[in-house]
Amino acid sequence: MQICPRCREENPERFRLCGFCGTPLAPQAPVAEVRKTVTIVFSDLVGSTALGERLDAEALRGVLDAYFTEMTAVIERHGGLVEKYIGDAIMAVFGLPLAHDDDALRAVRAAHEMQAAMPDLNARLEAHWGVTLHHRTGVATGEVVTGDASARQRLVTGDTVNLAARLEQAAPPTQVLIGVSTHRLVRDAVEVEAVEPLQLKGKSEPINAYRVLNVTPADGVARRTDTQMVGRAAELSVLTGALERVARARRAELVTVLAPAGMGKSRLLHEFERTIEAPVRLLRGRCLSYGEGITFWPFIEIARDAAQIHDDDPIDVARDKLAALLGPDATDVAKRVASVIGLSEEPYPVQETFWAARRLLEIVAAGGPVVALIDDIHWAEPTFLDMLTYLAEATTEAPLLVVCSSRPELLEQRPAWGDEAGAEVLTLRPLTEAESVEVVGNLLGTGTLDSRTTARIIAAAEGNPLFVEQMLSMLIDDGLLARDDHGHWVATSDLTGIAIPPSIGALLGARLDRLSDAERTALERGSVIGQTFYTDAVANLCPDALRPDVGALLTSLSTKGFIAAAESSIANQEAFQFLHILIRDTAYNRLLKRTRAELHERFVDWMEGLASSPAVELEEIRGYHLEQACLSLVQLGPLSAHGVEVGQRASGYLASAGGRARARGDMPAAAGLLRRAAALLQDGARSLPTLLLHAGEALAEMGEFGAADAALVRSGEAAARQDDRALATTASVVRMMWRHLADLESMEMQQVVDAATSAIADLEA
Repeated sequence: MQICPRCREENPERFRLCGFCGTPLAPQAPVAEVRKTVTIVFSDLVGSTALGERLDAEALRGVLDAYFTEMTAVIERHGGLVEKYIGDAIMAVFGLPLAHDDDALRAVRAAHEMQAAMPDLNARLEAHWGVTLHHRTGVATGEVVTGDASARQRLVTGDTVNLAARLEQAAPPTQVLIGVSTHRLVRDAVEVEAVEPLQLKGKSEPINAYRVLNVTPADGVARRTDTQMVGRAAELSVLTGALERVARARRAELVTVLAPAGMGKSRLLHEFERTIEAPVRLLRGRCLSYGEGITFWPFIEIARDAAQIHDDDPIDVARDKLAALLGPDATDVAKRVASVIGLSEEPYPVQETFWAARRLLEIVAAGGPVVALIDDIHWAEPTFLDMLTYLAEATTEAPLLVVCSSRPELLEQRPAWGDEAGAEVLTLRPLTEAESVEVVGNLLGTGTLDSRTTARIIAAAEGNPLFVEQMLSMLIDDGLLARDDHGHWVATSDLTGIAIPPSIGALLGARLDRLSDAERTALERGSVIGQTFYTDAVANLCPDALRPDVGALLTSLSTKGFIAAAESSIANQEAFQFLHILIRDTAYNRLLKRTRAELHERFVDWMEGLASSPAVELEEIRGYHLEQACLSLVQLGPLSAHGVEVGQRASGYLASAGGRARARGDMPAAAGLLRRAAALLQDGARSLPTLLLHAGEALAEMGEFGAADAALVRSGEAAARQDDRALATTASVVRMMWRHLADLESMEMQQVVDAATSAIADLEA
């Protein structure tokens, strides 16, 4: 229970406002602009100028009102938000105020349905005003900066908006064009044809796009089911064992497969489905994340499946099929089921609907065991969840197995889910490293992938099979993985900073959006610190109003499966770590770059204020955070005086850490740190030539002679600009020495000796 800070009354945990006085119960984070990935739909009428010449202004207003009303209804039905009308154009955003993992698919479905709605609309317009309309649409997905959606002003800013508008302008009348990023997220649910690369206004390079031909009921990114399932044998045996029990005991059981997105729930149920043979009857339903009349939608699908009712069946045919399924002695059941599935308009109380659902399944189960598979009950309405528990408890003389899939969010609204009689929760664990390696091998088929690249993918996926699958798919699509002449898969470039595939980003972004503002603020502050972070540091980075509640917020985030307690590397500091590095990356990427810069700098200030903080050992960490602050500011434009100062401060820490690495003979670390330190300085910085000189020497000792030569050349040039003859001479002699050692035939040793000898006088002076 929550205690209201104002009236002291008790409130349920799910309440955000006090039910007695309306006071906010959770700490409120200030509304801030963030970076988010959204999908933009831009739609415009064709030939509207000529239409304006034909119609009186009032008539034109009526036509446009009818058009906007129809199109807005379609957009909102699919969960979109109309940001603004621009003349006769509509700009809609999918992903605000809350992101969903299928925002791109919602947007494309809405755009396709907007085209499909035009004939009926035109029939009405033709009858009333004697006109018909045609429009074209562009859809683009990408990162934008967005503010408070409730303000409904300047919701989104970014190139994604421009791209959607340009795609619309390039689309033929009555057509929908989608960009590459959108296509990646919806490719398994759409039929498209690629168009010739488009030369779009304001774009320096041709843009690839796709014309939408049709949209199917499938998911946007389908899971692979043509490979062997890995690491779920025990879980599969639990499901088959439950089916054997209900068949033997002729009673009902409810099994819920619980796991985060991508952990393999759908694949497990697919494999379980493949084990089902006659006389077992399989029925399927799915909870929808949005739409109209969704409370009993899974049961509607199950009932129509059981009675073999098709979408194009006339109502009388559908009623006859339902009656044939239930038999002449179950007319009361048929009436109530018909009401639920849309075959009659006679309403019945919810409890009678529950009873009718149970009786329908019992009648079907009279011919053999029934398995009802219901996907995604984390989206179920509370009433439907009540129906599921009712079925498990009240069905006592029929072999019925109800198997549901759900994400952990279900437990937030139903903490006791699975505690009822006849109910069980089956939680999927992450795959082990060995199992993940097996998944990679299964997905790639013939040909091997080098162990280093495999390890990088597995480390990023952290046991989530969908993440492994999507990372491989993205790397191959982007040409970062390719087959060599021997059929082996090899990395074509450095994979150190693997980006988050759009499909995974959508999943994780949707999870973050369902947190409270305060929880999300705490999580974002933790992401700035790193994979492991500290409670006191998060409090220091949070707004003043949230600081007293940070401990409770982190505990809540741990309960919800975002973070977990961790061993602290700083004495007397409580630590947490992100359960998945991609959760950390998604939270971090939401922050504005100027906010990132400020928070990185503040974290270093916090570290420097710790009495127990070892100054030398943590120099590299401090340098990293100040480096990130400086780089974020660079991306926003020319550096201010403060930005230059941040770069100098970062360079000092990195240079010190690099010097210590060089002294202990760790040349790879020394080279990396010293080059990073040099990159943060302005051209005239006094320490720049020395940093480049030492970086060049470390690179040369590693055998990186090309990079070493470039660093030493820059060192000499920088020293010359500062009129530092000694340093310029040193860089020149060192460069000659390493050039000789790298290629003995390119330069005689005597030339190096002569150069060094002539340099002695300068160096002594």
